[in-house]
Amino acid sequence: MSKLSDSDVKHVAKLANLPLTSEEISRFKSQLSQVLSYVEKLSEVDTEKIEPTSQTTGLENVLRQDEIRIEANLTQKESLSGTEKTHNGYFVVPAILERNKK
Repeated sequence: MSKLSDSDVKHVAKLANLPLTSEEISRFKSQLSQVLSYVEKLSEVDTEKIEPTSQTTGLENVLRQDEIRIEANLTQKESLSGTEKTHNGYFVVPAILERNKK
């Protein structure tokens, strides 16, 4: 079984931005060590004659041609009809970012 140190677990927790108590570090050290042991077992499998693959189902993407349906599009006037504030043909919304004032 792979043995992890407390510092290994703390490092992984830091990468995941997870604050851990000492009790959690102890618990996760054991659990992560078990996961690594399992991964080590997988490395024992002979994959010499196995061809790499990104998926195993054999499914393929089904694509269609894009069609423009004029009757489904709104005009600019229709699009803006449901708002009170517009400017030069665009929606006016409250600012979500403020500029730094120096």
